[in-house]
Amino acid sequence: MAENEKKALEAEQKKTEKAAEKPAKEKKPSIWKRLGAWFKSLRSEAKKISWASFKSVRYNSIVVIVCVVICSIIIGLLDYGFSAAIDGLSRLI
Repeated sequence: MAENEKKALEAEQKKTEKAAEKPAKEKKPSIWKRLGAWFKSLRSEAKKISWASFKSVRYNSIVVIVCVVICSIIIGLLDYGFSAAIDGLSRLI
């Protein structure tokens, strides 16, 4: 019985030691301070952005427009061909 009481006493002492070792919770800064810090970090990160030149944006836009036109022509021709094939098959039946 004495051993169980010793173990219980030691466990209780360990708990109190652990509780004493933990630092007290720090109070969070107000929402306005946190929001201000977020905007400051946002501004510093925005300064690091390297924007593309106007010339490269214009070239890439032209390439995208040309690709879209070519793909739409191909899809239109395929649609026309498949619909003509289905109409031809439906006439056979």
